[in-house]
Amino acid sequence: ASLQSEKKTAEEVKTAHSDAQTKNAELVKKLGDAEQKVDQLQDSLQRLEEKLSNLESENQVLRQQALAISPTGKALALRPKSTIIQRTPENGHIQNGEARAISDLSPIVSSLREPESEERPQKSLNEKQQENQDLLIKCISQDLGFSGGRPVASCLIYKCLLHWRSFEVERTSVFDRIIQTIGSAIEVQDNNDSLSYWLCNSSTLLLLLQRTLKASGAASMTPQRRRTPSASLFGRMSQGLRGSPQSAGISLFNGRMLAGLDDLRQVEAKYPALLFKQQLTAFLEKIYGMIRDNLKKEISPMLGLCIQAPRASRASLVKGSRSQANAVAQQALIAHWQSIVKILNNYLKTLRANYVPPFLVRKVFTQIFSFVNVQLFNSLLLRRECCSFSNGEFVKAGLAELEQWCVSATEEYAGTAWDELRHIRQAVGFLVIHQKPKKTLNEITKELCPVLSIQQLYRISTMYWDDKYGTHSVSSDVISSMRIQMTEESNNAVSSSFLLDDDSSIPFSIDDISKSMQQIDIADIDPPPLVRENSGFVFLLQRAE
Repeated sequence: ASLQSEKKTAEEVKTAHSDAQTKNAELVKKLGDAEQKVDQLQDSLQRLEEKLSNLESENQVLRQQALAISPTGKALALRPKSTIIQRTPENGHIQNGEARAISDLSPIVSSLREPESEERPQKSLNEKQQENQDLLIKCISQDLGFSGGRPVASCLIYKCLLHWRSFEVERTSVFDRIIQTIGSAIEVQDNNDSLSYWLCNSSTLLLLLQRTLKASGAASMTPQRRRTPSASLFGRMSQGLRGSPQSAGISLFNGRMLAGLDDLRQVEAKYPALLFKQQLTAFLEKIYGMIRDNLKKEISPMLGLCIQAPRASRASLVKGSRSQANAVAQQALIAHWQSIVKILNNYLKTLRANYVPPFLVRKVFTQIFSFVNVQLFNSLLLRRECCSFSNGEFVKAGLAELEQWCVSATEEYAGTAWDELRHIRQAVGFLVIHQKPKKTLNEITKELCPVLSIQQLYRISTMYWDDKYGTHSVSSDVISSMRIQMTEESNNAVSSSFLLDDDSSIPFSIDDISKSMQQIDIADIDPPPLVRENSGFVFLLQRAE
């Protein structure tokens, strides 16, 4: 019974195994069929894509041919081809064989003349392209202003380059001409209005390029499938035209107009376009630096007057008329700070009037306040006459003017500018604090002046003098502790310099600009009057449906 049971079990296992193999074979067959269907679907999809590509190529060629037709081209097309009249014995005494030989030369002569007729439309096409580029350059050389806060010049440049397919050609001069135009416009380095105008235009154009261009060979919008080059006649013709400079002025962007950045397809940019993007980046950084440095130059003379109280006030204080002298001195000092505030307001007004992106405005004022911090703080540490109690009060009152400016400018434009003054703010806080001898080193370094180094604190503490109340600096124990700590830091190769360095680098990258700026809809921007009525720029009048 046990043997029969084992046999039965073995047969059941064998049957189950056979059934499993059968099911497995069926599944393998179904999987193979499914894979075959997937391959067929992929082939069908690829063929459809090729057909679509061919249709686009055909439309492209037809558009180019339509634009290439000119009165000169029509005249050439209508002109009858030269024929050779066969002379007979009656009219020219030429034998039939000779006449046939001359007649056989007719196709050769005709073919030799055809390149001339083909060159004429192409020459006309190049001339038309050159005229369009000339008109664009002439147009952007003017101040085109803004439309709904969007710079017209950069949007016009972008639309034209995209429409002309200039980004996709191997050779073109239009990029160099645009760069030269911008360079000429910013030659007057102290014209902040012009600089701000081009800072806005260059940043906007760079944003559009950043979100549109991709390097050749980069992944497409659908990297899973790469469209194979079309083998059709129209496909080859279209590819040849797209790769030639002559086609840079006559194409639409995939047959549709630009609505906004959200629905833009990336363009595979060639070397001239990528070089243009780099040059535009360099110009943006240059213009930004010029505006920032112009602002530094204007406020620098004022800073020298803001760090130290006027001598007249100090003399009056010695004579005893403290309240009146203090009021006069403070009023004189505040006047210098108010001059700085006025300059800041003028720059802010100019930048906002030219719709410079708030991100760049914040960077300008953040670096300017950092510059103010460095200049005032270093002057304080280098000049003992500045390290007085009364001088601390004057500087503190002036810093309050800058704080009020940051509040009125709002965080959108001032950003973290106020935080950049932390060194001079803490140093001034130390000068005006009472009961310095009672302060411990830990209180000074952790609570009162956490940003200042021990070398900077030692410098201020040893140079401090009170010309108003006759108070003393920190205790001798604190000074001794500072010396010990400085000795330890010097042994550990820590920098012993107590001065700050001004950072004049460019504090942003192109990615920072791209991330900070909002989407820009450029479809509804009206073209300037100079190109509005020109037939070569009719695409600017079209709207996305």
